[in-house]
Amino acid sequence: MLLSFFSLFIVVVFIQFIYYVVIFGKFSFAKPQNSTPKRIPISVIVCAKNEEENVKNFIPLLAEQDYPQFEIVLIDDASSDETLEILEEYEKKYSNIRLVKVENNEAFWGNKKFALTLGIKAAKYEYLLFTDADCYPVSKDWITKMSSQFTQQKTIVLGYGAYEKIAGSFLNKIIRFETLLTAIQYFGWAKSGKPFMGVGRNMAYKREEFFRVRGFMDHMKIRSGDDDLFINQAANGKNTTVCFAQDSFTYSKPKTTFKDWFTQKRRHVSTAGHYKFFDKFQLAVFFLSQFFFFILAIILLAFQYQWIIVAGLIGFRYLFTWLTLGFAAGKLKEKDVMYFYPFIEIVLIFTQLNVFISNTFSKPVHWK
Repeated sequence: MLLSFFSLFIVVVFIQFIYYVVIFGKFSFAKPQNSTPKRIPISVIVCAKNEEENVKNFIPLLAEQDYPQFEIVLIDDASSDETLEILEEYEKKYSNIRLVKVENNEAFWGNKKFALTLGIKAAKYEYLLFTDADCYPVSKDWITKMSSQFTQQKTIVLGYGAYEKIAGSFLNKIIRFETLLTAIQYFGWAKSGKPFMGVGRNMAYKREEFFRVRGFMDHMKIRSGDDDLFINQAANGKNTTVCFAQDSFTYSKPKTTFKDWFTQKRRHVSTAGHYKFFDKFQLAVFFLSQFFFFILAIILLAFQYQWIIVAGLIGFRYLFTWLTLGFAAGKLKEKDVMYFYPFIEIVLIFTQLNVFISNTFSKPVHWK
C-alpha cells in the first residue's frame, strides 16, 4: 500500500511540475509586454445594479481616461436604489457617456447577460472593453494598454482584475492569492493556445466575436458566466491574447468576511461545470494534484516511508511552485502574498473542497 502511495506521490509531483513550469510558466517567465498604442475607437461597457456608491466614485475615473476616442456605455440593470439617477447625471456631465436603461423582463428577470446584451448592441464602436461597476482602472492609460493588444487576428484580450490590499488582513491575502492563482491559470493556458476563461472585471473583445457565438444565448439560463462562459465558448488559440502591463489592471474592493467571500466563490465556481470537457478535466486534475500532494506527503512522512526521497520531492515541488508564483506575483504586483504562500495554499485548497461540496447540495445565489 505504501509503495502505491509513494508511486502516486511521484506522479502527483510530476503533474504539478507540468502545470506550474510548462503551462503557467509561459506567463510567469514571459518577458515584459510591448504595447504599441492602436488608437482604435473603444466602447467601455459597464453594467450596474444597485451600485450607487461605486458608480459615484468610479465612473469619473473611467470618463477621464487618457485616450483619443472612446465612449462609456453605462447599463442600469433595473436598479432599485439611486444608481439610475447618478448615471443620468453623469450622462449629462460627460459627452462620451451613453446610458442604457434596462427594465425587468419576465423572461430574463435578474439576468445580467440580458442587460449586457442590450449594452453591447447599443455600443457605437466595434471594439468593446468591459469592467464591473465596483471596479476602477489603476491608471489613465487603462484603455490604451488593453486596446494595444488587439491585432487583426487577436480579437479577444484577457486582462487582470485585482483586489485592493487591506493591511493586517489574512483573509485579504487569501483572496488576493486566489485571484493571482486564477490569473496565472487563465493567462498560462491562453499563452499555451488553450484559453478557457477570463474575468468581467477586465476583458475586451471585438463585437463580431459576440455575434459569432450568438452572444450569451447558449448559456442565457445560467445566471453567472457573462465573462468566463463566454470566453470558454468564443476564445481559441488564434483569436485570444493577454494583457498584463501594470497600467492595464483594474481594482475592486474585496470581501471583508469569510462568509461573504465563500458565497462569492460559490457563484464563481458554479459556472465551471458548464465549461468544455477539456477545460473541466484540466481544472479537476490540477485541483486533485494539489489536494493529493498534501494528503500523500502527510501519510508517507507519518510512516517514514522513503522519507529522504519524499522530503526531497516536497522541497523540489515548493521550489518550482514558489518560483512560478513569485515571478507571476511580481508581474501582477502581488508579491506580499507570497510570504504566506504555503499556509494560504493549504487554506485555499480545503476552502475550494468545501465550495465544491456546498455547490453539490445547493445552488448559489447569483446576480443581485
